[in-house]
Amino acid sequence: MTPLREVRTNRLALRQWCLVFGVSVLLPMCAHADWPQFRGPNSSGIANGGSVPVKFGPGQNELWRVPLAPGHSSPCIVGESIFLTTFDAEQKQLSLVCLDRDNGKTRWQQHVTVETMEKGHPSFNPASSSPACDGERVVAYFGSYGLVCFDLNGDKQWEIRMPMTKSFGGNATSPMIAGDRVILYRGNYVDHYLLAVDKKTGEELWRVPQDEKFTGEMACTSCPIVVGDKLIVHTARSVQAFDVANGKQLWVTKCATTATSTPVICGDEVIVAAWNKMGEPALKPPFPTFDKLVARHDEDNDGLISSDEFPELWIFHRPEGVEAPMNGGRVRFEWADRDKDQLVAADEWAAQVKDLERFRAGYDNHGLLAIPLDSEGIVAPEQIRTLETQGIPEVPSPLCDGKYVYVVKNGGVLTCIELKTGKRIYRIRTAGRGTHYASPLIADGKLFTVSGDGRITVLTLGPAPNILATNDMQDGVYATPAIDNGWIYVRTHSALYAFHED
Repeated sequence: MTPLREVRTNRLALRQWCLVFGVSVLLPMCAHADWPQFRGPNSSGIANGGSVPVKFGPGQNELWRVPLAPGHSSPCIVGESIFLTTFDAEQKQLSLVCLDRDNGKTRWQQHVTVETMEKGHPSFNPASSSPACDGERVVAYFGSYGLVCFDLNGDKQWEIRMPMTKSFGGNATSPMIAGDRVILYRGNYVDHYLLAVDKKTGEELWRVPQDEKFTGEMACTSCPIVVGDKLIVHTARSVQAFDVANGKQLWVTKCATTATSTPVICGDEVIVAAWNKMGEPALKPPFPTFDKLVARHDEDNDGLISSDEFPELWIFHRPEGVEAPMNGGRVRFEWADRDKDQLVAADEWAAQVKDLERFRAGYDNHGLLAIPLDSEGIVAPEQIRTLETQGIPEVPSPLCDGKYVYVVKNGGVLTCIELKTGKRIYRIRTAGRGTHYASPLIADGKLFTVSGDGRITVLTLGPAPNILATNDMQDGVYATPAIDNGWIYVRTHSALYAFHED
């Protein structure tokens, strides 16, 4: 039997098993064995079952490739279907696309057209939110449109139109399905709330307004996760837990975070990467003294700095993501030129540095946090374990294999921390470089990291990492891949690939 036929046979056997033991009870369980939302089951980033290829890429262990309209949403896989969202700038059209997981052929696609398209960071795409599916319904969210729900045949069940979001980064949050409800965390200048609606009807069940002030620094792209009756959400400057049934807040902890990444559950703790733009020394390049400024840049030797001589200096800077647009905040010459004579003198520079350092001091340190799941009320700092304070990723979500926590940041800097002790086990560079938007994954006892330029590094798990392969997709990759039953689905900027080892 060929591998492809074997995979199909296994899927058929799984469906038959579900039918034998009760469709109404077990089909949802079978669906959740797939990759039902961003980063798979409960956004854990951990795939179940199947031998996963180590070496893959265009032409290698490639089962199929289909061209795909732009979008940064991750594949959602349930049953025989793959769901993704796409964006057509010319038509001002956003789409939910359903593909056949065995061959990539389009099963159906549904479009929504908007008059005005949401804007954001240059790396943002209006189809950045990943869809979610539970085997009965598939939901998609667009900041330019709202929530839309379809059945698995592509027939629209309901929609909730929402005002177009406004934010600096773009509203790339993804919805999730928790039992009979769809959960969405929506943070932007227009509105800021946590929402639960009925999965079948779209009727609002509860809404929790968020009082935390939204600013241009907030991302609010985290996907909610569920543990029992607790809904965990990484929100603007905090992590919160709610009762999924009624939206009642169970606990909250304030932290220095833009709410970019999605938390994971490890044991009885919530692990979250709390990041902000000046949360650690590596993000705050030191300012030169005026003497050094003059020695290096005073080309006319007048002991002053003109606008032409003023160098590139950073208030904050992501040093490992140099190819990314808007990679930091620059010091502007006009700020330092206090008397507006088009020259900066020593006293002006000293005053400017003092102001900048005062500004930096307004930001708290960030970190990789471990928060007790059974917390109550306001969680005090002393109740939280800080596992790491440096090398914190801005966008990629953390991973936990039960013993170790893994985080990867720009530059392919991979850090492994022992969960029990908080001890840093190692910090290495993968083969990936530059900006990392996609989150890492674990499958078949291996760790997969993805760089923005399309290099996927495969490593061994545990305290002694070994790079097994570096796979070049020959295109940019911002979307987190999906891994299911030994298949790897990778969305590049121009196509979706399926890889499986023969």
